[in-house]
Amino acid sequence: MAYYYSEPSRTFSEYLLIPGYTGPDCIPANVSLQTPLVKYRKGQEECPICLNIPLVSAIMQSVSNDTLAVALAKEGGMSFIFGSQSIESEAAMVEKVKAHKAGFVVSDSNVTPDNTLGDVLAMTRRSGHSTLAVTADGTPNGKLLGVVTGRDYRVSRMTEDIPVRDFMTPIERLITAPASTNLKEANDIIWEHKLNSLPIIDDDGHLMYFVFRKDYADHKDHPLSLQDGSKRYMVGAGINTRDFAERVPALVKAGADVLCIDSSEGHSIWQKRTIDYIREHYGDSVKVGAGNVVDREGFFYLAEAGADFVKVGIGGGSICITREQKGIGRGQATALIEVAAARDEYFEKTGIYVPICSDGGIVHDYHMTMALAMGADFLMLGRYFARFDESPTNKVLVDGVYRKEYWGEGSNRARNWQRYDLGGAAGLSFEEGVDSYVTYAGSLHDGVEKVDGQSVDLRFCVGSPGKLPALCRCLRGTAPRCGAAARGGQFRLRRGSGGEAVGPGRCAGGGSQVVRGRIHHGGGQFSAVYPFAVHHPGSPRHVGRAGDVLFSGGTVDRDVLSHPGLWRFPVSGRTVPDLADHPGGGRGKKLVVCGVSQPVPARRR
Repeated sequence: MAYYYSEPSRTFSEYLLIPGYTGPDCIPANVSLQTPLVKYRKGQEECPICLNIPLVSAIMQSVSNDTLAVALAKEGGMSFIFGSQSIESEAAMVEKVKAHKAGFVVSDSNVTPDNTLGDVLAMTRRSGHSTLAVTADGTPNGKLLGVVTGRDYRVSRMTEDIPVRDFMTPIERLITAPASTNLKEANDIIWEHKLNSLPIIDDDGHLMYFVFRKDYADHKDHPLSLQDGSKRYMVGAGINTRDFAERVPALVKAGADVLCIDSSEGHSIWQKRTIDYIREHYGDSVKVGAGNVVDREGFFYLAEAGADFVKVGIGGGSICITREQKGIGRGQATALIEVAAARDEYFEKTGIYVPICSDGGIVHDYHMTMALAMGADFLMLGRYFARFDESPTNKVLVDGVYRKEYWGEGSNRARNWQRYDLGGAAGLSFEEGVDSYVTYAGSLHDGVEKVDGQSVDLRFCVGSPGKLPALCRCLRGTAPRCGAAARGGQFRLRRGSGGEAVGPGRCAGGGSQVVRGRIHHGGGQFSAVYPFAVHHPGSPRHVGRAGDVLFSGGTVDRDVLSHPGLWRFPVSGRTVPDLADHPGGGRGKKLVVCGVSQPVPARRR
C-alpha cells in the first residue's frame, strides 16, 4: 500500500516573501548573484565553477543550442546543449561555443581569392556581416591572405564576376596581432590605428580570431560574462544513461565544462552507473549533474553516487505531461523545500556542499525569487529562454502575435527516447511532453536583465546587501492559513490558499479557506470565463454556493491564454473536464473541476 504524506503538495504561487527593513546600503549594486554550480567543501575551498547569475537553460531542442549558449554565457549564466541529437552534432555545438573567447570572434564569413563579388554579396546577405576573411582554403582558420569589407567594393561600378583577389585588402596592408594578444592589448591597437577590426593570427599566418571595435562596448555591457581560464565562454552539455560511454568522451574532448544527465526521473540505478563510468575514467575532473528528484531519499542517493549537483522537479514544466501520463511528481515548492533541507543535512554530515537546481514550476518571474528563497542554488529554465531571439526555433505569427515554437523533450516531435529510459528495450514508453508556442520576447539580454532585478529584490526581504546564498538564508516567507505556522527550508513558512476570501471565517472542511475568483482558459480562438472556488487536497469537497466551481490544489493564477495549444476545453454544456487530463493543466497543481453551473458562453476572439 502506498505511503500518504500528511502535508499537501504545494507550488510557488502559494507562498509570499515578507519584506524586511531596507537600509541605506541596500542597493542592487551591493548584491552579488554569484552562486555555486558544482559540489565543493564549503568553508574550506572555493567552488571550482560558479555562475554569475543563478540561471541555466534547459536541456531541450527548442531552447539550448550554441547561439543561446553564447548569449547566456555573456550574461553570466550557462546553457546545457541538448543531448537528443547525434554525438557528433552535440560535440560540434560545444566546440562552437568554446571557440568564442570573450571579445574574440571566430570568423563565420570566409572566402577564397578565387571567389567573386557575387559570392561576397550573397554571403553578406546571408550572415549579416560586412567583414569577410579571405583565406587560402576559405575556412575560418586557413592562412590569412586578406580581408574584404564594404569599403573595398562598389556594386554600382563593379560587375559581380570580379574575383576577390582584385579588390580585397591584402595581408601586406593589414594590421594584425599575434596569438598571444589579450583583449586589452587588442582594443588598444584598434583605437591607436583607428581600425574597425583586428585579425589575430598564429605564427604560421593562420587566422584565429577577429576583434571588432563594436565589441569593445559589448564587452563593457557584459561584465558578468561566464568564462573559463582561457577567456572562453563556458557551456554545459546533456547526456543520457544509454550511450554515455561514447558521448561523454566526445563532449569532454570538445571542451564541455559541465555535463548533466537528462532524465525525467533520476532516482535510479541507471544514473548511478553513468556517474560511476565518469568517475572511473575521469575522476573528479569532469563535473556531472544528475536528477530529477523530488524528495530527501532521491537527493541522498545521487549525492552519494557522486553527482556534482542535483536537479529538483518532476512534471512541473509548462509543456510536461509526466504527471498526467504517469501520475508521478510533486509540487515544486514542497519538493524544493525538502531537498534543500536534505542538502544542508548532507553538508552537515560530510562537509560537502552539493548545489541543487530547481527545474520547472516557474509560471511568473517572481517564482524565480521564490525558488531561490526556498533553497535553490540556481534555476533551470526552458519556456523562459525559448522566447528569445537566440533560441533555435522559428518565430511565427499566430493570431496577430509573434510567437516562437516550443516543444517538450518527451513529445513525439523531440523523440528523446533516452530521457525516459526505464532500463529495458529502447523505446518511448510514455509520451510526456507536448508541442506549443511561447510569446516572442526579443533579446535575451533584455529579458535576463529584468530577471536579475527580480532576484536582486531579495535584498528588500532581508534588508541588507550581500551574496545570494546569504540573502536566502535570512528570508522569511508566508502563505496565510487558518491554522498554525510550520517551518520548512531555512525560512519560516505559513501555508494556505491565496486569493480573495469570500468572507471572514468561511472555510471548507479541513481548515482551508474558500476563495473566489475567475478562471480564464482557452486554446486557439476560444476563451471562456467561469466563477470558481478552491480548497486544498485532503479537505472535503465543498462548493461555496451555486455558480462556484470547486478545484483541488489552489488557485489558478496564470494567464493560460499566453500558452496556446496547452489548454483545450469544450466550452458548451454545464460541466468542464478535469484540467489534470490536459497538457499543462494546473502547472504543478491537480485542479479537479467538481461541477459548474451557468458557464459563460465561449467568445470567438
